[in-house]
Amino acid sequence: MSKCYIRQANIEDYNSVEMIMRQVQKMHVEWRPDLYKIGEVVLPYEMYSDLINNENAIVAERNGNVVGFLFYEKRYIENCNQVTRNVIFVDSMGVEEVCRSQGIGRAMFDYIVEMKKKFGYDKIELLVNSNNLRAKEMYEKYGFKEKSVIMEM
Repeated sequence: MSKCYIRQANIEDYNSVEMIMRQVQKMHVEWRPDLYKIGEVVLPYEMYSDLINNENAIVAERNGNVVGFLFYEKRYIENCNQVTRNVIFVDSMGVEEVCRSQGIGRAMFDYIVEMKKKFGYDKIELLVNSNNLRAKEMYEKYGFKEKSVIMEM
């Protein structure tokens, strides 16, 4: 198995990222058909273009092919009820089905952790679907701790 290379995403990566997004969306539909649905496009080109222009997307590349993506936001949180902080919020992440459990997600998180250190961010935060046990386990192994629970009725 060859090593993957993490880099900033570019507009030429769109079709590969959209393909992986469809795989991730399919899992979400299976877990929660009451919330998610399959559509022709999961990530509209315009939204992807905005992520690229704002430098809020990275990809994992192996042998010249995009095999994973991670979208993030840089958030500055300041209000009278919370400690002021800078946070990298991981918005979405996905790895090509046949490449899962091969360290690609970890490599992308290593990249984000280095970004956190380099630019002095306080924390990295994310949300994970409670049915996505593989992702939750990966995040916990990486050192993430549960902070909140969203409940529904």
